[in-house]
Amino acid sequence: MVTQLKYECFGLHQFQEQGGKTVPENLELALKQEVLKEMEHFEDSRLQRDAPLDSRYKETCKRESRAEKQQGHTTEERHHRCNECGKSFTQSSVLIQHQRIHTGEKPYKCEKCGKAFSQRSGLNEHQRSHTGEKPCQCKECGKAFSASNGLIRHRRIHTGEKPYECEACGKAFRLSSYLVQHQRIHTGEKHYQCNECSKAFSQNAGLFQHLRIHTGEKPYQRSQCSKSFSRWTLLMKHQRSHTGERPYGCDKCGKAFSHHCNLIRHFRIHTIT
Repeated sequence: MVTQLKYECFGLHQFQEQGGKTVPENLELALKQEVLKEMEHFEDSRLQRDAPLDSRYKETCKRESRAEKQQGHTTEERHHRCNECGKSFTQSSVLIQHQRIHTGEKPYKCEKCGKAFSQRSGLNEHQRSHTGEKPCQCKECGKAFSASNGLIRHRRIHTGEKPYECEACGKAFRLSSYLVQHQRIHTGEKHYQCNECSKAFSQNAGLFQHLRIHTGEKPYQRSQCSKSFSRWTLLMKHQRSHTGERPYGCDKCGKAFSHHCNLIRHFRIHTIT
C-alpha cells in the first residue's frame, strides 16, 4: 500500500512512503522543509519572493486538515493546534517546530559561519558542509550528500520525477528553484541586475553571461583553431563551421542550414507572394 501526501505549496505535489503506515508528523515537516531549504539557498543569492510563503502555506495546511477529516482521520489525539493555520499535532514539540514556518524564527545558529536554522536537524545537516561528512548515499549511483534533502533532489534524476508544475503552462521541473525561475517568463520579473549598465535578467545565468560583455571573458575555447567565446552556445555554432553540420532543415524544400537565423531568413523566400 502506498500512502501519498500532496502539497500544493510551491508545487510540492507528491512524496510516497511504502509499507502502508501513516506518515509521521515529523516526516511531513521534513518534506515541507525541503522547499524551505531551497528557498533559503536562493535568499542567499538575493532572490526576492513575490508573496510570503506564510500565506501560501496557511492555505496548504487548511486544505490538508479538510482532507484528513474527509478521509475519516480522527483528530481527537491531536490536541496541539496552530493558531495561524489550524493544523493540529499530537506533540507540542512538533507544533513548536511547525510554528517557525509562520514566524520565520531560526533559533539554531552555526558557530562556524553564523547561518541560522529553524530546526536542529537543519543545523546538523548544515554542519556537515564544514566537516565534509556525507552520510546520505544514492543507491543508484553511489553519489553521497551531506543532507537528506540533497539526496531527495538528486534521486529525481534517476526517477525522472518532476513534482513542481507551472500553473500557467503546465511545464514541470525537478527542483522548486527551477520552477521559480521559469515563472518569471510569465510574470516578466527580472531580479538580477547588472551593476555596470543596469540591464536586468530573469535568471542568474543570464546575468553571468551578460557580465562577460563588460569583462571580456571568453571561457569557451575550441582547441582546433584556438578561437574563444563568451557563451557555450556560440562555441557550438562555431564548431559547425568545422564539422559542416547543418541541423536546421527547411520543411518546404529540404534545404539545411548550420544556424537557425539563416533558416529564418530562408523561410522568407517561401512566404513571399
